[in-house]
Formats: sequence, structure tokens, C-alpha cells
Amino acid sequence: MSAPARPDPPVVGKVTHHSIELYWDHAQAWADGGAGDTGGAGRVHFCLQEEDKNRGFATIYVGYAKTYTIEGLDPLTQYRYRLRAVSDDEASGFSPAITVSTTREPLTSEHLHKAVNNNDVQAVVQILEAGDVGVDVPDKYGLTALMSASQRGFSGIIDVLMKCGASVHEKNSSGKNCLMLACFAGHLDIVKQLRGYGCDWETRDLGGCTAMHWACDGGHGQVVEWMIHDGAEVDVKDYKSGWTPLFRVAALNGDPQIAQLLISAGADVNRRDKDGKTPLMIAALNGHKKLVQLLVESGADFKVKNEFGSRAVEMAHTFDRRPVVKYLEELQETDQEKRKNQRVQQVKLRPTSH
Repeated sequence: MSAPARPDPPVVGKVTHHSIELYWDHAQAWADGGAGDTGGAGRVHFCLQEEDKNRGFATIYVGYAKTYTIEGLDPLTQYRYRLRAVSDDEASGFSPAITVSTTREPLTSEHLHKAVNNNDVQAVVQILEAGDVGVDVPDKYGLTALMSASQRGFSGIIDVLMKCGASVHEKNSSGKNCLMLACFAGHLDIVKQLRGYGCDWETRDLGGCTAMHWACDGGHGQVVEWMIHDGAEVDVKDYKSGWTPLFRVAALNGDPQIAQLLISAGADVNRRDKDGKTPLMIAALNGHKKLVQLLVESGADFKVKNEFGSRAVEMAHTFDRRPVVKYLEELQETDQEKRKNQRVQQVKLRPTSH
């Protein structure tokens, strides 16, 4: 028996944004002429074709299977397919073409984070409204969309994320939250915005640092000043070294203006860390002369020693911080001279025996 004149088109199975499944179980009946056998014509195979860009058709599958999945397709795109059966004796005509559309590409966290990083408010709204992506899903760096927006200073994005249920309490792998990132980046408007959304000053990262530590690390005086007025603690210790924000200033940027803000708000200039070091020692060994001067003028004791018996001047000398060494040595000389004069004065005032 010869192949049928024209089989029915293939049936559509599972369709995704990049694939289309087609099957043609029914086509065997057409190939067998409805008789249940091929009448000696031999085994029947099938030819599946897809319409190309020039409105012609090209063969994409030839074989005995009765199903085939086309991969690597574009999302939201129409495709057309037709089928024919081929026996040992002859081939059928092609079936009517069937039109199938791929689905929309599923939105992922990558789409969300890309939209956030591009400050594309409309795209963020569309992605979150589609419901495919959770608002707090982190990127490959462990940052949520809210963290990224806070770090970059994107106020409009933050409002959208918060309306969609973003949490200000999420942390990255090192324990930093969105407020800490905004403080470190120096975005005062974002800091105020996040405070309005419920961020607090007490939250700590894995090392025990607060947002105040990170604002000082970033060297942002305006942020530090506003935080102080808003009630942020200035003398809180971290877990690792026992460092307060003043220690961080002494270790990193040495900014005397930020240090003055902290001191005026009650930071202890003679606080000791876990090794017995003071902010003055840290500032000295890092060569921050102006900060060293400010600390001394604010009551820092330049004569105290750490647990290894070293003073600030000796630490500065070890790291060849010559301007600091000179300043501290002059202080010592002045102090020694003062003590000598005091002793002489005490002797003069001592009553003499007759």
C-alpha cells in the first residue's frame, strides 16, 4: 500500500521559551492507510520541516520516531512546521503547516539585579509584578536587590523594592545589611530613607561592626554627623579586636574631622583594644599626624603602653613615621621638662629645718 496523500499536521506537546515538542502518533495510521499494516511497502519513516526566514521549509528531522523536540528557539516567537510520511515505495504529501509560539522567557534574579544596577525602575516593577522572582533573592555576590540599590544610591528603586516586600534585615555573606552598605558608600539621603523603612543602628555584621563603623571606614563626615544626631552609638566595640569607630578612623583614613565628631559625641580616646592598644597608638603607627595631635589635645595619654610594653612613639618609630615620632618625642621632652620643674618647685616650697 502506498503512503497516504497527506497526513494530519503534528500535534503540539510541551512548549517553553526555547523549545517546542511535536509528536505524530496518528501519522502511522495514515502511513498504513488505516489498514494496520504497510501492505509490504516496508517500514515508514517521517520527515519534519520548519519554515525558514524566506518563507520556505527546511528539513529538521528525518527518522522513525514519532516525536521530536526542537531546541534553541527564541522566546515569544512564532514557528511553523509540517510533516510527511515516507515508505519504501513513495512519500506522502506534506501535512498542513501548524503554527506554534514559544512562551515568554522566565524572569530570573539575574534580570532583577541587572535592572537594579541599571537603575531601571520600570523594569524592576515589571519583573516583580510578574511574580517569577523573589524580591530578596541574592545575586552571585550575596547581595539582595535592596543592598545593591542602597550601595549605589538608587532611591527610586528602594521605594519600589520596599513596596514589593523587600526586607531591610537581610545580610550578605559577611553580615552587612543595606544600611551598612549605604553608610560605607556615603549616601546620606539613602541612609535617611532606610532609617525611615525601619533599619536600626544596633545591627552588627559577622565581625561585630555596626553601621557607624562602616560610615567611619568610608570617611563620610556628613553621614557620621547625621548618624550621631539620630542616636547612633559612637563608642561601640567590634567582636574581633575590640575596636570602636574611633579605632577604625585611626587605622584607615585618619580623618581628624570625623574623629572630632566621635570625640565630641563621647568616644573614649583612651579606650583599649584586645591587645592593649589605644586609638593614639593606631594613629601613630599609621602615620596620621593630624589625628595624633587631635587625640593628644583631646586627652589621649601618649605615655601608656600596650601589653607588649610599647608606647605610641615606639610604634611610630618602628614603622618609620618620622613626623609623628618627632611630634611625640617633643611631647615627651616637654613633659619631662615640666616634671623636672615641678620637682624643683616642690623642693623650693619644702620647709627648711633650723
